[in-house]
Amino acid sequence: MRRTGLPARDLRILDPLLSYPSTVLGRERAIVINLEHIKAIITAQEVLLNSQGPSVTSFIEELQRRILRHHQARSQEARGNGNDVDWSNLYDLEEPQSRNVSFRNKDEEGRTEGKQQNAENRDGLKLLPFEFVALEACLEAACSVLDNEARTLEQEAHPALDKLTTKISTLNLERVRQIKSRLVAITGRVQKVRDELEHLLDDDEDMAEMYLTEKLEQQQLDDSSVSSINEQDELDDEANQQDIDERTRANISYEGNGGPTSYDAGLQNMDNTREQLIAAARTLSKDSRGTRTSTTQSAISKQLDVEELEMLLEAYFVQIDGTLNKLSTLREYVDDTEDYINIMLDDKQNHLLQMGVMLTTATLVVSAFVVVAGIFGMNIHIELFDPDKAGMPQFLWTVGGGTTGTIFLYVIAMIWYKQRRLIE
Repeated sequence: MRRTGLPARDLRILDPLLSYPSTVLGRERAIVINLEHIKAIITAQEVLLNSQGPSVTSFIEELQRRILRHHQARSQEARGNGNDVDWSNLYDLEEPQSRNVSFRNKDEEGRTEGKQQNAENRDGLKLLPFEFVALEACLEAACSVLDNEARTLEQEAHPALDKLTTKISTLNLERVRQIKSRLVAITGRVQKVRDELEHLLDDDEDMAEMYLTEKLEQQQLDDSSVSSINEQDELDDEANQQDIDERTRANISYEGNGGPTSYDAGLQNMDNTREQLIAAARTLSKDSRGTRTSTTQSAISKQLDVEELEMLLEAYFVQIDGTLNKLSTLREYVDDTEDYINIMLDDKQNHLLQMGVMLTTATLVVSAFVVVAGIFGMNIHIELFDPDKAGMPQFLWTVGGGTTGTIFLYVIAMIWYKQRRLIE
């Protein structure tokens, strides 16, 4: 807290045991970042990390390379070789590098054109402050991790969903369920990062708080101006004191010719004169100090130009928004697949219901034939049972007639169902 000037509630955001949403906070002397696996504090001169893991190791290596390139570019700029700053090495641009090499290999006219091109690059590609270099590395690491997870999930989701539409089984449904759970989790994480970047872009004051190098340089300038003001005040006090002493000695020498009474009056006049001169000097010193202080405060309160940081944040906002759109498209594909599966299940259920209706109707008409068989099974005396009057032909006619009637009733029932659109 003494090192960064952060309160305890801001440091609590970086606690790995606590679950905090994605956050980017700009404070007076530091930037607090909690983006996915990146938990860091960025000041104008250093980066403090509170993360572990293989992904953090690769992030640290990339951050060190960026800071080293930034330091080399700053060193070349400080030595006055601004035209020789290797912009391609600083921003990983291959095309400008080849262009610079070709300029250096040409004749004197080509060198002049190359210097003009480098001057344009220096105006166009302005060196970012240290805190923005570190912030860009953090944003790129977080956005890259989310984009890679979204791409991996997309590659796993499409085959699983296509296989489910081909064959609905418990295994395929379980795979799709797991993919959907991962999709919901990743979408929530991406949405939090996007909301945080959008909040920063909407608030210029929060972005102005992140200009740590500007504020540090302004503070050093204020300290130097205050020290120069104090030195000037001391010189003014010494000059006023010398002037007062000279006037006092002149009054003493003049009043000394008038005797003791005149000498006492001269001392009293001397004291009054000294007090008046000291009060006037103090008043002038306060006025000058107040004017300088108000000028310094007006310079501090001047609103910073946040266009540089805004462009940086917009680039990663577009990237994370693209990742969110990709996940939204995948979510729509999953929803469409679910709708298609539900339609297929409903269609199968309708076929089962139709089959149930047909079987129920068949059972009904067969039951009518069973009623006829039950009647003939009673212990009654009719001519059909008399072997002298009836025989096998009559029995076959009876069974055939009952079967034909049963089939006829079933056909009539099916025709009625189709007319009523109860079955297809």
